[in-house]
Amino acid sequence: MTSKEFARRRRHLIELVGPRGIVVVPAAPERVRSRDTLFEYRPDSDLFYLTGFGEPDAVAVLVPGREQGEFLLFCRERDSERERWDGARCGPEGAIARFGCDDAFPIGDIDEILPGLLERSERVYYPMGTSPDFDQRLLGWIKGLNTKRQSGHGPSDIVSLGHLLHEMRLFKSRAETSVMGKAAEIAVAAHRRAMRACRPGLMEYELEAEYLHEFRRHGATCSYLPIVAGGANACVLHYRANDAELAAGELVLVDAGCEYEMYASDVTRTFPVSGRFSAPQKALYEVVLAANLAATAKVVAGNHWNDPHDAATKEITRGLRELSLLKGKLPALLKRGAYREYFMHRTGHWLGMDVHDVGDYKIDEQWRLFEPGMALTVEPGLYISTDAKVPKAWRGIGIRIEDDVVVTKAEPHVLTADLPKEPAAVESLMAAA
Repeated sequence: MTSKEFARRRRHLIELVGPRGIVVVPAAPERVRSRDTLFEYRPDSDLFYLTGFGEPDAVAVLVPGREQGEFLLFCRERDSERERWDGARCGPEGAIARFGCDDAFPIGDIDEILPGLLERSERVYYPMGTSPDFDQRLLGWIKGLNTKRQSGHGPSDIVSLGHLLHEMRLFKSRAETSVMGKAAEIAVAAHRRAMRACRPGLMEYELEAEYLHEFRRHGATCSYLPIVAGGANACVLHYRANDAELAAGELVLVDAGCEYEMYASDVTRTFPVSGRFSAPQKALYEVVLAANLAATAKVVAGNHWNDPHDAATKEITRGLRELSLLKGKLPALLKRGAYREYFMHRTGHWLGMDVHDVGDYKIDEQWRLFEPGMALTVEPGLYISTDAKVPKAWRGIGIRIEDDVVVTKAEPHVLTADLPKEPAAVESLMAAA
């Protein structure tokens, strides 16, 4: 992502905010894993989207019309002793040189500088609730301004930054789509690797390790905790244990995506542990595959958000009815949502810097229309628990097929198209191991 891309985003947001507004975006805090051990730091998506700056203890400020420059950053000062322990810091001078700030100040000076910038503004655009500690500091500064100036010269409104910024983030640029394509490419390679490595007797966590290695060797990390669910574990939608043995004759569902340069992929495949689908497994798999293909075909500019879900549920219901797992006429089954017993989640979500990315799904209570640049997942599934009231051959089977798709002016752009999902192609890949 180039500095020009970040500058373009800031200019666009400044135009939307207009004069007498100010944007304040704090960095994500470092988080304690246990005692004195921290989790790996992950920057706040909103701040990074606008600046490319990835350190903690920072605050980005945009001040439309400010004569000395509209982009300010408060960040940590250089500190040779701390850098010896924790790594290099950018510092205010580096922030100006590397990130295009008009001004940069030590984070310790924010109490003296930011209130003066707030005083000149009528509206503060701020992500209230994402950083409770900073929320209180901001409210304290505003209260102080109103107390100091009895005429009430502090900002009169705090406006949710998400109303503007998250709508911007919903539409991906060419540069963003390119990075997302790389994240998808790495995830595809990881899934292909795992399919080739899979065999009875492996532990779920051993299969998970194939994904982790492939992600890290390409400079990526997990965009969420992987789900590696063998057999009936696949019927637990958010299965996390990944500690069971993979058994011959069962399927394994793997939901594993990576984050590359702050953009996520989110990919699921389900494949036979022994390399070949049984007849019942294949029959259910083909129902889910038909739903995946039908839903993907609806990811077209001008269609609305729920069109892919409607297409998927129709195929799921039709397939279950043909297999006698649902009984009744198709229209009646669809009307009462009979599929929900076995397919209980939505068919997709927005995808971007966050795996469940920002953006409204409805506008004025109506499903929003797809437009070029939007990115989403398509992920229908079937989950037939071990205690389901169906013939034994169908029980304990969970299947999901998930792809990452970008809306274009023409056909859907499936970023994960190189990952096999036709049953014969899956079996062929596994046989080639």
